[in-house]
Amino acid sequence: MKKRLSAPELAGVVAIILLLLSVVTYANYRYTSQNPGGNDFLSRWVGTRLFLTRGSSPYGEQATRQIHELAYGREAQPGEDQMLFAYPFYSVVIVAPFALIAEYSLARAIWMTALEIALIVIAFTGLSLSRWKPSIWLLSFLLIFSLLWYYGLRPVINGNLAIVVALLIGLTLLAINAELDALAGFLIALASIKPQMVVLLIPLLCVWTISHRRWSFIGSFLGSLALLIAGFSLFIPDWLVQNLRQVLSYPTYTLPSTTQAIIANWLPGVGRQVGWGITILMMILLLVEWRAVIGKEFRWLLWTTCLTLVITNLIGIQTATENYVAMFMALVLVFAVWEERWWRYGRWLVLVTMLFLLFGVWSLFVRTLQVGDQPIQHPIMFIIYPVFLLLSLYWVRWWAIRPPRLFVEQFFDVRGAT
Repeated sequence: MKKRLSAPELAGVVAIILLLLSVVTYANYRYTSQNPGGNDFLSRWVGTRLFLTRGSSPYGEQATRQIHELAYGREAQPGEDQMLFAYPFYSVVIVAPFALIAEYSLARAIWMTALEIALIVIAFTGLSLSRWKPSIWLLSFLLIFSLLWYYGLRPVINGNLAIVVALLIGLTLLAINAELDALAGFLIALASIKPQMVVLLIPLLCVWTISHRRWSFIGSFLGSLALLIAGFSLFIPDWLVQNLRQVLSYPTYTLPSTTQAIIANWLPGVGRQVGWGITILMMILLLVEWRAVIGKEFRWLLWTTCLTLVITNLIGIQTATENYVAMFMALVLVFAVWEERWWRYGRWLVLVTMLFLLFGVWSLFVRTLQVGDQPIQHPIMFIIYPVFLLLSLYWVRWWAIRPPRLFVEQFFDVRGAT
């Protein structure tokens, strides 16, 4: 029986946590004061703040001018990042507490702290979903890795809401596993603040829950989404049209970020055809796996969800490397299967892989960084991680979708490894 903390002990733990968060926030504030940026957060902070304080549309010219002024000190020139608000209007629900802070550097610092906490929670969510209980030393390294590796630290520095969406996806799966379908439906509806991250995941979850006759998930999702859209239409009736206009203009001022566009740029002669071939192949894989998961247990759904999140970034949907943080649960699932299958050899494989992804990916980013008016990541950064995960998920598929092994199977594995 676990010993409960006494009131003084609990107060001490809370005090230590608050002190640690204060130190982290102060360090973040020092960084944001000396390093302007966080443009992904800046656009949403300005748009949300103008809406809260003046009732202005975050999609309006006033918001765009103020964003440009804070980012560039002038209006954005043609060819530069226009930094439009672009997100669904109800995303202000997430940003509002931070938009009430008048000083941008302070708001950004606190936002960074919130994102860092979210990364830790995402890691624990992945552990819970995959039922992985690594040793203390491996868990500690995993948590440090989740904060410092390229696809985790980049969205923190830029202040991207992708981390929030990744957390909402993880919590949605936890709720589905616990049969809290009404909560799961609301969470995945809220995750649509970045539609491109969940556009394929939502149909999968709907198909799976319908196959299990869990209608409350469908009702909660549709009802929550309708309430979010209708509720914010009371403030700006035509926000959907304004949002769509900005979304359609997004590709005109951003570099190629889909696998198809990148390959077409690398191979002008045949790249377009190769890109379409990859899209068709990914669609076929997805449809086959979605059909296979119908009526199956949650463990199978988890693997298919991870595959869907990976293919979302390979199928031709406009994306950003910040969105890759949502695939962290796929990485944790792969690690969990490696250790479950190969025990101590699996642990070493996990550690070596994390070291490679931590130092290798950062090294690749630095070596391929394109420096112009502003640093630009090389297109290879869009390719390597999802391809690695795609291959890894199919490597562990057979073990990942099976029910947890019996003790006798684990015993003989241990005997065989000694």
